[in-house]
Amino acid sequence: MTIDLRGISSKPAFHELVKRELGFPEWYGVGWASWDAFWDCIVAVVQMPQQLTFINWEEFAETCPKDMGILRQVIKDYEEYRPAYRMSLA
Repeated sequence: MTIDLRGISSKPAFHELVKRELGFPEWYGVGWASWDAFWDCIVAVVQMPQQLTFINWEEFAETCPKDMGILRQVIKDYEEYRPAYRMSLA
């Protein structure tokens, strides 16, 4: 599965996009969506695809460098937690 981050320039926009694309539950709210809630969803709430690739992430990295750093760490931690699954930036 590929998620295109083109045009994503804020943390709320990122979380709304992944909520929609990955089928997160309604309680995953944009106004309070956090990286902890994102982690909980990808490891315990939704069935994740075997391969998830984020493309066109550069704008998000430029406008939200702190959140991009957190996303990079989540990707690393996720692959350690679930070695049979892959999440990457392309």
